[in-house]
Amino acid sequence: MNWGGTGMRLRVNFHGRVQGVGVRATARDIATDAGVSGWVRNEADGSVMMQVQGEESAVADTVLLIIERMGHHVRSHNEARIAEVPGEAGMRIER
Repeated sequence: MNWGGTGMRLRVNFHGRVQGVGVRATARDIATDAGVSGWVRNEADGSVMMQVQGEESAVADTVLLIIERMGHHVRSHNEARIAEVPGEAGMRIER
């Protein structure tokens, strides 16, 4: 993944058997360890959506590590670059 620049924000949707299996908690823990910010939540369609922001390499590594750790549940994912949120800190699980 090569987005250019140093900071970025991605919206990522994880599809598969991703609710009720720890994807949100795993995403929060990985993101916190990587020093990126954002949020993760369950969606009505059964997917999990995450918005993650930080240094380009940390964001990319976060997404890849979530897929690596939860790959037996994540069947597919899609991502899109979106506008950064100024002053955001920490990764949280939204309900």
